[in-house]
Amino acid sequence: MGVGRKQTRGTEAGGRVPRWIPLAPWLRHYEPRWLRDDAVAGAGLFALLIPAGMAYAQAAGLPPVTGLYATVVPMAVYALVGPSRVLVLGPDSALAPLIAASVLPLAAGSAERSVALAGLLALLMGAIMVIGSILRLGVVTQLLSRPIRLGYLSGLALVVFASQLATLLGLHAAGATPWEELAALVSALRAANPVSLAVGAGSLAVMAAAGLLRWRLVGMLAAVVGSALATWLLGLGARTAVAGALPSGLPPAPLGGLGWGDALALVVPAAGIALMTFADSGVLSKSLASRYGGDVSGNRELGAIGLANAATGLLGGLPVSASGSRTPVALAAGARSQLAGVVAAVLVLAFMLLAPGATAYLPTATLAAVVIVAVAGLVDVPEMVRLARMSRAEAAVMAATFVGVTTLGVLPGILVAIGLALLEFVRRAFTPYRAELGHLEEVPGYHDLSRHPEGRRIPGLILARFDAPLFFANGSVLTDFLHSLVESAGRPVTHLVLAAEPITGIDTTALEELIELDEWLAQRGIQLVFAELKGPMKDRLVRFGTRARFGVDHFYPTVSAAVRALRADRDDPGTHDGGEEPPAPAPPPA
Repeated sequence: MGVGRKQTRGTEAGGRVPRWIPLAPWLRHYEPRWLRDDAVAGAGLFALLIPAGMAYAQAAGLPPVTGLYATVVPMAVYALVGPSRVLVLGPDSALAPLIAASVLPLAAGSAERSVALAGLLALLMGAIMVIGSILRLGVVTQLLSRPIRLGYLSGLALVVFASQLATLLGLHAAGATPWEELAALVSALRAANPVSLAVGAGSLAVMAAAGLLRWRLVGMLAAVVGSALATWLLGLGARTAVAGALPSGLPPAPLGGLGWGDALALVVPAAGIALMTFADSGVLSKSLASRYGGDVSGNRELGAIGLANAATGLLGGLPVSASGSRTPVALAAGARSQLAGVVAAVLVLAFMLLAPGATAYLPTATLAAVVIVAVAGLVDVPEMVRLARMSRAEAAVMAATFVGVTTLGVLPGILVAIGLALLEFVRRAFTPYRAELGHLEEVPGYHDLSRHPEGRRIPGLILARFDAPLFFANGSVLTDFLHSLVESAGRPVTHLVLAAEPITGIDTTALEELIELDEWLAQRGIQLVFAELKGPMKDRLVRFGTRARFGVDHFYPTVSAAVRALRADRDDPGTHDGGEEPPAPAPPPA
């Protein structure tokens, strides 16, 4: 294993393979004894991929066969370049409404054009992810906090549920939002197709019962196979919509008939889908790596998923992501490497070539039921309740994201989520925690007096801490806080010591606030000094031209060092606090 790792680093260092395209670890370290496990797991996974792929393509408003193209290609590509030991890529219920919102308005009712646009969307999305990997932008996905993702996924679940409920009932419901679609369905409920309703409800019942027994895969297969057999035996094909037989041969030219205008119209949706895809896929891959051992580079994962999407788009598929439902199935079936996914992809391809007529009697109501069951898993009710109990502010962000997705639309919902993330970041930085510090008997250091009212202040000094970088939005917050400490001191003060370790950034606006604070303090005979300020921040102050104002005597390595030095300057050793060392000459500046 050690030799293999050295070879990996050497290959990357030698430049033969770009750093953002990792050679798949399983290719280097595969052991023959894993072959049986991977083959069995791939066979089990195959049975799930066909109905899931077709169902999610249908949910995106595309022909069901498109979901099978998008199942085979990304799994094969990811097996060659993906860093995760086992990660199943394919169409996903969370992406379906995003794809539909991006593609269908441009398709103008043409199935061929919708397929071409979906392929172009996947290609653009893949290119954006690969470029993001090269630029090492994997950290961008951290903008989507847990509350935002909970609200977003819950909103997506409602959007998908509303669209698939119409298929399950055999109705057409028009509406700009899922709320309008549901209202239209309620008003048209008497016109529901009884055969579609019976097939869909029966499929839901089978999958729900199997889910209670933790046999989800068995339940899905039973629903799909059972409904197809019933449709064939009872001759229901004329009374309910069916998926139909798969087209034979390879897909037609995937991007035919498109122009630059189409590409420009899809760039922004592709960027939003890329962000959401990597947010979900990155969390899943890192979680699996921590559970089963190993480490996954976020940027390399970003590049690998991007390449898989680009290849899918070129070969007639649609945008894909890592599957949070199919990956655990592969692992539970004993998958040891990406070879399990390759086996499953080969079996899906064989099914498409050798048995294309097998889906001729598969009801679309059953596919809708599969999607509805899948999106139900997007709603994490226990986590939402826990979040609401822990933080009202974060619960409000979650609710606002949900409302944005379900009222403004899926794609604007992405912008709402990102905007809320940035606003939440600014809010936290704008009002960071700040405290006056004091000394506790027999406890080293200096501590927050609001949490330890028994602490005592140091004669002649005010000790304060500000827990955030300083920038234009919070510079006045710091100065107002320090003003209040000085004005409420009620005792002689010669120095204000700012514990500045959390201050990891200072911009010019905040610097002006500091200078004004220093002048205000100087008028009152008080000197501003810094403790624990990091070296790069001192360098920044020098670059900003404040050397004359904040000289070396304004900086101390620790709060304790500042207190010792300033107390020594006061020449008052008798008032030294018992928990510290005796007064000593000032140490060299940090």
